[in-house]
Amino acid sequence: MAQHSHPEGNRSYRTVDGAVSRGERGLSASVEAAIILPVLVLFLGLLISSARISIAQQHVDSAAASGARAASLERGSRAAESAARDAVEAALVASDTGCSTLQVGVEAAALEAPLASAGSVRVEITCEASLSDVALPLIPGGVTLNSARSSPVDPLRGR
Repeated sequence: MAQHSHPEGNRSYRTVDGAVSRGERGLSASVEAAIILPVLVLFLGLLISSARISIAQQHVDSAAASGARAASLERGSRAAESAARDAVEAALVASDTGCSTLQVGVEAAALEAPLASAGSVRVEITCEASLSDVALPLIPGGVTLNSARSSPVDPLRGR
């Protein structure tokens, strides 16, 4: 192998028949890194955002189920609405799911039905979850999560 001086300065490099010199390969690696690294960072950010949204949706689903179960144990519609809202809020706080706005709807007409009547209580939740801590281009600052769950009312419940 022969020692040559670099044509653009006094930097030396070695060549082997047909091989790329070290200086040219270093430039090529830099260009590859400049293209690939931003793509990898964006992909990683998208993956983290998707995971956060999925986990938050699971927490909202669980909170809706807790609210429906709590409401189905009550004996009246007003008590069911209060119990459902309390259970939903407690579940979301316990799971550390921050909702900037939270709406809880309760359909509890089955609680007013006569004894021995089958029915169910339904709880619907709408939660605006913040994604502001995952700051990436093209990813919104928040996402709306919806969930609805039902729980059967005991037909032989006491009044």
